[in-house]
Amino acid sequence: MSGPATHTLPLVLAGPLQAWGSSSRFSRRGTENAPTKSGVIGLLAAALGRERTADVADLAALRFGVRVDQPGTRVRDYQTAHHLVTGVSMPISERFYLSDAVFVAAVEGDPEMIDRLYQAVRMPVYLPYLGRRSCPPSRPFDLGTPGPGTVEEVLREQPWQASRWYQRRRGWREGSKIELTTLVDASPGDGGADSSRDLPLSFDPRHRRYGLRAVRSGSVTVSNPHARRTSPPDHDPVSALGGR
Repeated sequence: MSGPATHTLPLVLAGPLQAWGSSSRFSRRGTENAPTKSGVIGLLAAALGRERTADVADLAALRFGVRVDQPGTRVRDYQTAHHLVTGVSMPISERFYLSDAVFVAAVEGDPEMIDRLYQAVRMPVYLPYLGRRSCPPSRPFDLGTPGPGTVEEVLREQPWQASRWYQRRRGWREGSKIELTTLVDASPGDGGADSSRDLPLSFDPRHRRYGLRAVRSGSVTVSNPHARRTSPPDHDPVSALGGR
């Protein structure tokens, strides 16, 4: 468990397209349903200005969690290409993305490190992107000044960040509360946790390496600002006809 001295930085990850691959092979580039730890750590490393060959052990040691505010839609991009010199057709490739997705991510650790990351995402050295270079964010990552608290507390307390149109759609169907899925770093001995190979060990292009981490799935309940009205509106539309 995290000690009382830790702080947590909340981030919102929103964009037209996102791609969080953890097991892409050959010409098929997939995406997970939520941001991976390696993807978000890479985003933070870029914001700090670290080179790909730099050590990221300090960032990988941060506790990580993500909340699915708007799951988005999986889309497939079919790509063809020809060799620049010979003109020979290259292998057909597939790229999968999440369209119109919104997530709240949180990283927890030493207050000094968390403050440095907060300053970095507000003024990044290298442009951060949402998993791939072709996926820029559609809004600032910043969700406010970091402070004391755990990843779980931050994911529970942050207001719903889904797009307004999505909130209205869900607000019409559901009540004043909405349940959101969370994925949070778990202790290695947690029997109820799953494993994911997205713990970054090295981003060096010559030898990228990733380790396993324990991930516990859960859910939190947040307020729905566009809940359906439970009482009729306070007006009489028939009066406009002049009959009263």
